[in-house]
Parts: sequence; C-alpha cells; structure tokens
Amino acid sequence: MTDVTLFFREFARTRRDTGAIAPSSPQLARALTRHVVSSPDRPRAVLEVGPGTGAVTRHITAALGRLDTLDLVEANPRFAAMLARAYGHERRMRLLTGLVQEHELGSYDTIVCGLPFANFDARTAQDIFDRLLGALRPGGTLSFFAYAGVPHLRRAFTTGAARERTLAVQAVVGRTLRGHSFATETVLGNLPPARVHHLAPLARTAYIG
Repeated sequence: MTDVTLFFREFARTRRDTGAIAPSSPQLARALTRHVVSSPDRPRAVLEVGPGTGAVTRHITAALGRLDTLDLVEANPRFAAMLARAYGHERRMRLLTGLVQEHELGSYDTIVCGLPFANFDARTAQDIFDRLLGALRPGGTLSFFAYAGVPHLRRAFTTGAARERTLAVQAVVGRTLRGHSFATETVLGNLPPARVHHLAPLARTAYIG
C-alpha cells in the first residue's frame, strides 16, 4: 500500500485526527523543516508530532547530524506501525505511539508539528500549544501549518455549536500566533495550499508572508 493510499484511507476512517487527505508535499515538508539545522557545536534534539506516513520525517532525517536525535509522536497506530518499519533500526530516533498529551516530552531545539489544530476543540488546541512551546529550549522553534483559506470557509459554512467551536479554536490559534510567531510562509505547491507558521518561546518582530 502506498503512502497516499494509506493516508486517504485513514482520512476516511479518522478524519478528525488525520485532518489531511494526502501526505505533505516536498515543498511543504521543506518549509516545515526550515529550522531543522544541524549544529557543529553540540547535538540537537528534534521532535515531530503527527508524522503520519513520514513525508516530513524524511526531510528531517536528511538534516540530522550524526549526534542529533529525533522523537516521533504518532497517535494513529497504522501510521506508527509504518514508521516503526521504516525507522526501527535508526538509533538516533525514538517512536512514541499515542497522543502527544499522553507523553512526557523532553526539551527540544526544533519541533515540527503536523497536527490538525482546526479539528480540535479550543481546550485541546491550547493544551498542545502550551506543551510544545514549553518543551522548546531557549532559541528553539516550533513550526506547524494550516491550510490556506480553510479558516474562512469554516466560519462561513458552520452554524450553531460547530461554529462556536470553530471560532473558539481559531481564537486559540490567533492568540498563539500573535504571541509567538516570528515568520509565516505560504506554500502553494501542496494539496491544498498551506501556510507554515514558525514560532518561538518568546515573540520576535520579524514577519514574512
């Protein structure tokens, strides 16, 4: 079974948790891993949350130095099994199965997150952001993405309790970006196009669109 086939099947089975119909494109993967940079001075620790079938993971591993480490947290057991087969031999990597909220995280220089925040309730989204930002070392970065235009569509086409939930989680994402985002880039070469946000523990002033 190909990565795309498995991803589509899991999207149909668990749409709330998978949140995408296809693996991240190479362009999106490059944007998400822009701050995964090996340091000649010391080992660096990287965390990827929601690696899925490993489309972004492959870009991360290519950027790892000999002494760097990578933790993967994947909630979907079928994706986790695929990752275990692909990387079970890799001594620099550790695979944690289950929700990121269920694990005691270490401290990381770079975190790449592929979770579908738009699919969560506001409390869950806030909890995850707090955990990930809290796991960053000084000078570290957290990168995540959202599909371009989807927030506007959700606000336009949801009503009642679903609309309230949408507005609440978008408020969480908005507050997080205002407090921590230092760069944003648009990736057109993805299905659908996406915006990648780069965050730091403390807000910075530079912003690119």
